[in-house]
Amino acid sequence: MYDVLVVGSANADLTVRVGRRPDAGETVPGSDLVESPGGKGANQAAAAARLGTRTALLAKVGDDAYGELVLAGQRASGAEVRHVVVEEGARTGTAMIVVGADGDNSIVVSPGANARLSPADVRASREVIAGSAVVSLQLEIPEETVREAVRVARETSTRVVLNPSPVPAGELDPELLEAADPLVVNEHEARRISGLHRAEAREWITALRKSGARSVVVTLGGRGALVLDAADDEPVPVPGVSAEVVDTTGAGDAFTGALAGRLATGASLLEAARFAVRVGAAAVTKDGAQPSYPTLSELPG
Repeated sequence: MYDVLVVGSANADLTVRVGRRPDAGETVPGSDLVESPGGKGANQAAAAARLGTRTALLAKVGDDAYGELVLAGQRASGAEVRHVVVEEGARTGTAMIVVGADGDNSIVVSPGANARLSPADVRASREVIAGSAVVSLQLEIPEETVREAVRVARETSTRVVLNPSPVPAGELDPELLEAADPLVVNEHEARRISGLHRAEAREWITALRKSGARSVVVTLGGRGALVLDAADDEPVPVPGVSAEVVDTTGAGDAFTGALAGRLATGASLLEAARFAVRVGAAAVTKDGAQPSYPTLSELPG
């Protein structure tokens, strides 16, 4: 049915660029507001679909203008939207994004309809999960919904790619960790989940695999990624790709969507990570999240 089914969030991104991000209690001038489709789930689906992967999104949006914005973004990327539920009377999730001159960002997310995506919605999509090679999950929807997606994926032998972002305040549920193949985390997330705050990437990735994840990928921004597959004893570095950074918003989602898509076609985790690094590098060279995602022809060498 699909190479990749993304079960996750769908937001409207409201972005303002500033000369520098404000300190607490400070007001700074910014650019005109830009509204674009976003959300970690929708971003990953758009990234995979733009690369030619057969992709669908299972998400929930409100019956408002932002919901239409989200759906239009998915259609433009080539992702299937028949599994996106439009909730009457709900507001679509929004993300308020401030981008500094260095391309880094600060983000506040209001979940809106994302909070209403339920385990029942997942159970109703069991056949869709069973018919997909990979299910990609994040934590911008209720955790019980993610757990249900993991249970169904296990029952149907569907591979799970888990990006546990935003990282929960407590420990990551062992059931989610053990299903991850791979667990995809950035440096901040790896530090938080492993509990090794003063360690380095090799120690984080080893600790995460020992904690239960079947395989792990730690993304390192411009430095590439570190990969520890299920059959490997030592992590393998993936070099970064040089890129002129304009906006890092959604770059991690571009990486994860690309990774899931490559895994769905039978690539090894290392091969998929090498490809995903190129996609992530392309994504930071343009403004926004989904508007920055490349097609195959736009990838750097």
